[in-house]
Amino acid sequence: MTLATAITFARILLIPVFMFLVTSRLQYGDTAAAVIFAIAALTDSLDGYAARMRKEVTRFGQLIDPLADKLLVTAALFTLVEMGRVSSWIAIIIVGREFAVSGLRIVAAVEGVVIPASTLGKVKTALQMVAIVALLLQWPFGPFLMILATVFTVLSGVEYFYNSRGLFLG
Repeated sequence: MTLATAITFARILLIPVFMFLVTSRLQYGDTAAAVIFAIAALTDSLDGYAARMRKEVTRFGQLIDPLADKLLVTAALFTLVEMGRVSSWIAIIIVGREFAVSGLRIVAAVEGVVIPASTLGKVKTALQMVAIVALLLQWPFGPFLMILATVFTVLSGVEYFYNSRGLFLG
């Protein structure tokens, strides 16, 4: 197993820890959950960096890394909806886009094409992560950041499908 893949799996293993903390009634549970979420989010950059620096970029890593991000964000969004801090519509839009782009990546992989992360996609991910931390900590600008993240989520989804239209048009 490469270092990058191990880091990605560590991110996945942090999800249940995050879920426990955010749903517990522990004093400072939200703060601890925000810290765990932030650590997990930071590993997203770290695993990619490790893969590139060690020349260990693999197809498996290119598939599992975005999946880990989607699992982390989806778990956080479902929890925030349950807590009343995020509209269910925002969660549906974000999770729906994530499934759609994942499906697109699967179709592309079958055709032997790898769809790399775009700049808009990276901005979307960063905004989602920051917005989730802000909402967990109940910062006043959290809702604005989540709306901004949702806009970038939609825009990046449109970009991925537009740039991959050749997969469907032949």
